[in-house]
Amino acid sequence: MQNRIWRRLALCAAGLAMTAAAQGADYPTRAITMIVPFPPAGVADIVARPVAEALSRELGQSVVIENRPGAGGGLGIGQAARAQPDGYTLLMSLSSISILPAADRVLAREPAYRLDQFVPIARVTADPTVLAVRADAPWQSVEDFLADAGKRPKQINYGSSGVYGTMHLPMEMLAHDAGVELMHIPFTGGGPAVQALLGGQVDVLATGPSTVLQLIEAGRVRVLAHWGDEPLASLPDVPSLRSLGHDVGFRQWSGLFAIEGTPEPVVQRLRDAMAKVAQDERLNRTISATGSPVAYLDAQAFDEYWKEDTQVLTETVERIGKVD
Repeated sequence: MQNRIWRRLALCAAGLAMTAAAQGADYPTRAITMIVPFPPAGVADIVARPVAEALSRELGQSVVIENRPGAGGGLGIGQAARAQPDGYTLLMSLSSISILPAADRVLAREPAYRLDQFVPIARVTADPTVLAVRADAPWQSVEDFLADAGKRPKQINYGSSGVYGTMHLPMEMLAHDAGVELMHIPFTGGGPAVQALLGGQVDVLATGPSTVLQLIEAGRVRVLAHWGDEPLASLPDVPSLRSLGHDVGFRQWSGLFAIEGTPEPVVQRLRDAMAKVAQDERLNRTISATGSPVAYLDAQAFDEYWKEDTQVLTETVERIGKVD
């Protein structure tokens, strides 16, 4: 009797393994949705569109971008977390995916999602944010800007993609380090925040280089500094904040995720496809042209990077505490 039970269990396990393998071999058989939790024209969207195009070519099925902005990215990420784990819903997120659960805890709110609801597929880019102002702004340097902010507490405002988002946190880091008070004006994403800068509704913002590079070339925006450690390839003459004596650093990375519970063969298919996509010449030309070169990490390396970065960002949010 016991032997029959074990044989049946073994047959079931073998059947499940064969089914999973078949899922990986057949996948995908229809269009894939890539959720971008920010509006068009922001960093995540700028990266997601060429990645979706290249991934479509590699997988042989359409990868359709679906922008779901709101709550600094939390709305779209939360929706992705609740999607069917079948490989037909993916998430292209920024480093805000790590920030928002920590912020919810600081604000005594139920987090919209948990990090363990996602499976890392690949990191795509990893850019230090830049400190951008309009070309007609009175500040010619970071020190000019901070000196003015010190004289006028909360009178200089900055835009962001939402509270605790990737445009909010670096500005709070800088303000804390410099001992100044700035006025925060959140928007629904990076694109609207950049438009607010151009329109004069905000004075300054921290954003990925890709969102302002064309505006710099057009003479509409200037960049005073960046949050990285080494010179930026797209802006080699812009100093880092660390080189100016400010102990702050922040990378606005983008990464592709599947939903936890997605069959392992499907996850592996996506990881293999992204390894090829990262080498795609058309993708690299397109993304590099935006000032955000590909900084690919495979799944294992990305997972390790994500854990380390999450720890740093969580500690920063907890140190900053509740922000009105």
